[in-house]
Amino acid sequence: MTKQSCIHFQYLPLALRTLYTATLLVLGTGYLFAMIYIFESHAGRDGNPMLSVNDLVIAYSGSKSDTRLESALKGPMKDMLPPDEQHEIIAWVRRGASKDDFDATAGKIIAARCETCHGGSNPHIPNLKGFENVSKVAQLDHGMDIFTLVRVSHIHLFGITFIFFIVGSIFCHAYIKPLWFKCIIILVPFLAILFDIGSWYMTKLFPGFAWVVMISGVFMGFAFATQWIVSIWQMWFYKLPDELVKNEGVVS
Repeated sequence: MTKQSCIHFQYLPLALRTLYTATLLVLGTGYLFAMIYIFESHAGRDGNPMLSVNDLVIAYSGSKSDTRLESALKGPMKDMLPPDEQHEIIAWVRRGASKDDFDATAGKIIAARCETCHGGSNPHIPNLKGFENVSKVAQLDHGMDIFTLVRVSHIHLFGITFIFFIVGSIFCHAYIKPLWFKCIIILVPFLAILFDIGSWYMTKLFPGFAWVVMISGVFMGFAFATQWIVSIWQMWFYKLPDELVKNEGVVS
């Protein structure tokens, strides 16, 4: 075995394979929940219940027709209020968002339904306590502000790098030919996250970059699924080819 070689999963100690499997199971569950969160926070902003490129344009670049409040009620907050109360708040915005109208209609709903989370205690979410604060989000939606993008960007860059470093380190023990294809599968998610996050900012200037966000996410998910499935399969169910047995489990 050369210094540059890895040992196939089935030649590793049982304890190490158990550790790898447990790690992949937890990370896979986490990735699934992350996908659900992304869908729930972005889908429906354009009025269509499915996640679309238009939803991403609205999320990062804003809406040319809706206010921030309306975009939130159609998107990430759509399940937080009954439909009739959502319509009442949107109708208040469309009627001109006056204070008297607010006090008589939308204000009561927002106080009862929204102020528990949006009462001003969390600086990272809009404060919806009182007419003055609500009126700030009843303005035309310009998408995520730069501060929010920077805050979310560094979290994603650090977090996803660690995730794919761990998954990629496990996947290195897989038997994949040719070697260049294996290296591409390992490299793709790191490139995808750079394109993905970079396109958040570009979408604010050029809405067409929302396609890059969508495509980058697809490539990232494909790479994760490939590494996860191949690793689990070869770890426990794979029949080793003669070449691998002859090399005593050494993979490139």
